[in-house]
Amino acid sequence: MATDQLSQVFAALADPTRRAMLERLGQGTLTVTQLAEPFPISLPAISRHLKVLEEAGLVSRDRRAQWRPSSLRGESLAEARAWMDGLLGPWDHRMDRLADHLARRRTTTATTRGKDTP
Repeated sequence: MATDQLSQVFAALADPTRRAMLERLGQGTLTVTQLAEPFPISLPAISRHLKVLEEAGLVSRDRRAQWRPSSLRGESLAEARAWMDGLLGPWDHRMDRLADHLARRRTTTATTRGKDTP
């Protein structure tokens, strides 16, 4: 995934309405009208949000007669997750090293206390 595409994904995900729309689409394909039901915004506003999601590769829109059903696309989410996992790998390694260090300190402290007690 190009950095520009990754930026589009994160910009699309930055909006809470778009995140909620993705959650609804995660349950199945919906038309614009169906998707708009729980939101207190106009159909044109929903369409603009869908356009942002589509440009980011998070949603695909089909044309069936007068309907334009939208579906969630997982590829862009998977690529963004892979990028984030790459950042988390070194972080997790550092946290594991810290946990090991703290466990050794606890063991050393417990052993030292055991010797002081009669």
